[in-house]
Amino acid sequence: MANRKILIFLVILAMGLVIAGCESMKRSRPIMPVKDYEKMIVGRLDADYVGTNNCLRACHAHDKLRKDFEASTMGAQMSSQSGMPIVDCESCHGPGSLAIAGLTPRKVKEAEKQGKTVTCNYKTLIDIKKLPAGARSLICLKCHTSNATFNLHYWSSSPHAMHGVTCIDCHNIHHGPDLIVSPRDTAKMCFRCHQDVKAEFHMVSHHPVPEQKIFCTDCHDPHGSMSDYLLKKDSVKATCTQCHAEKEGPFAFEHAELTSNCLNCHNQHGSVNPYLLKLRLPFLCLQCHTGHQRVAGGDTAEIKGAIYTRCTDCHSQVHGTDLPTFDTTNPGRFTR
Repeated sequence: MANRKILIFLVILAMGLVIAGCESMKRSRPIMPVKDYEKMIVGRLDADYVGTNNCLRACHAHDKLRKDFEASTMGAQMSSQSGMPIVDCESCHGPGSLAIAGLTPRKVKEAEKQGKTVTCNYKTLIDIKKLPAGARSLICLKCHTSNATFNLHYWSSSPHAMHGVTCIDCHNIHHGPDLIVSPRDTAKMCFRCHQDVKAEFHMVSHHPVPEQKIFCTDCHDPHGSMSDYLLKKDSVKATCTQCHAEKEGPFAFEHAELTSNCLNCHNQHGSVNPYLLKLRLPFLCLQCHTGHQRVAGGDTAEIKGAIYTRCTDCHSQVHGTDLPTFDTTNPGRFTR
């Protein structure tokens, strides 16, 4: 009896330890003290904000960057007539008083006469490239999560964020007027990481992404999604039928396995087989269906062999049809 009580006690203790361990795993722990993390994205606490004009008039090393930034959507907010929150260099790079300390327009002109290039003290600014991925994105999210950018609501839990991809890996805020990546540039940008997908688009049968007739963002939302594979729609079929509406249905006679997931038969990016099929016909169909058998005539039927031809020669409406076949005993054979 005593041994039984000890056993029960040990079981309860073990369960308590497991539950406690699970609870500790759920807790959010910063990768460093919160104050240190804040310093990384705020900048030097002993520096003061001096404004973009004071930063850039002291040296001309950033003249082109300044022109590109002023032409952008964020640079437009620097205008006093914009009525929007001020966004300037210090919003991302931190307060700049220490960076331009001792740099006066007179000293800059004298140095330029001597052929020297005067730059600010970069070491006092936020070194964005050396920040952890989460901190780099957080600099952008300080502003972009407080506005109506709804597609960023899923960013923190997206595969890109989980794998260390940051905003500046795709968006160059010094690039020019348009900070949004052009659809024509998305494939080249995505292929830098997705080399396997790039190879699939070079197969014989592929979606016309290399030809720039469709783009990665037609199907995927790079900022995050509630669906698998960062799909814009709720399911694979809903995404595919944006273009292939004739396959959507509902049909009176539906191919059961095709009502939810087109990827049961097709490779979405590219394939060596026609129509993006995973296998050539009839072998694709034979994964689920048996082949037709050829039967000899006479009183005693004898199986002489099997017919393995291309199934779609007869069953042309493989996705579904509303028309029954002439065979009244077996209607709905997916034929015309």
